[in-house]
Amino acid sequence: MHSTTVLLIEIGALLFGLGMLGRVGRRFGLSPIPLYLLAGLAFGHGGLIPLSASEDFIGIGAQIGVILLLVMLGLEYSADELVGNLRAAAPAGLVDMLLNALPGAAFALLLGWDVKAALVLAGITWVSSSGVIAKVLGDLGRVGNRETPVILSVLVIEDLAMAFYLPIATAVLAGAGLLGGLSTLGVAVVTVVAVLVVAIRYGGTISRFMSVKDPEALLLSVFGLTLFVAGVAAELKVSEAVGAFLVGIALSGPVAHHATEMLSPLRDLFAAVFFVFFGLSTDPADMPPVLLPALGLAVLTMLTKVATGYFAARRAGIALPGRLRAGLALTPRGEFSVVIAGLAVASGVEPKLAPLATAYVLITVVTGPMLARLPDYAWFKNVIRRRMAAQRATAKPLPSID
Repeated sequence: MHSTTVLLIEIGALLFGLGMLGRVGRRFGLSPIPLYLLAGLAFGHGGLIPLSASEDFIGIGAQIGVILLLVMLGLEYSADELVGNLRAAAPAGLVDMLLNALPGAAFALLLGWDVKAALVLAGITWVSSSGVIAKVLGDLGRVGNRETPVILSVLVIEDLAMAFYLPIATAVLAGAGLLGGLSTLGVAVVTVVAVLVVAIRYGGTISRFMSVKDPEALLLSVFGLTLFVAGVAAELKVSEAVGAFLVGIALSGPVAHHATEMLSPLRDLFAAVFFVFFGLSTDPADMPPVLLPALGLAVLTMLTKVATGYFAARRAGIALPGRLRAGLALTPRGEFSVVIAGLAVASGVEPKLAPLATAYVLITVVTGPMLARLPDYAWFKNVIRRRMAAQRATAKPLPSID
């Protein structure tokens, strides 16, 4: 059978199956993300029926999925909101790094791994998955919630921090030392600043070049600009997610509104492909030996992520339910963790690191969307109400001025 024919059969069957899985998940009130991941495991390397012909196509689609998830988030917020939220969330970003990177490094050292492996595992446990969280927020209808800008601020700070972390980690893994990564680091920092300045100062001008009267031209312009900026950002060692997010921030007014409507179906399609690809790249046979350590690390660092979100939302003056929603939403790790683990594998660092990282990310990605739904359940809301009532009852009354 011709390779193109096999490709069409595999892609068609996969997408139809994902549609059915999504329908089943929503029927039972579940996020479809874990189902997509399990589908990827079933049809990936070592799975039931490997999808060999379509793997490259799905890999490209997965990259587009992350880019679309982030540009759609950016379209929801203005440049002024971004800058204000980043300033307010800077302390939370520092707490995020301390609470989530240090456990990963300590865990590697406890396993007897070297400093390079510790540096890599610190990055894997530090950064939440922007793609997964963006999908969860959309599925749960929380994009307009008060805590969502706080969540996005933490994610953007993490992605921007990767512009510093990745060049340094790459240089260290290559044996070049810290100084070897300074030139790459400088380019990355300049790129982030330049794109951010353009988004803030010239976003209105960019929007005026696009007309909402021609839907086809608008779709092609916004989609093309997003892919272009994301590609340039990735080439300059900056996250394509950051580039896509800033494109969304730069667009405003009717252009942003109409672009959101037109890109939504594309986002849903390629986001599903992204989660499947993550599962496809995992061999289930590598998982059992590292499952218990990965589970312990996942439980520990999901708790620290909840603490991070709680702290960030509390600083923003958000009530207890919103703090818990923010913390639980931040628990999944994903695309960056996979990229960092890939760097380690390519450099020949600790052989058990790759399966541990894969098992760890899968655990957080499967359980994270489920945990994010907890605040929507009636029993959870009742627990929170009782907790808040108890806090009010024990609060000291204000002194009388009579």
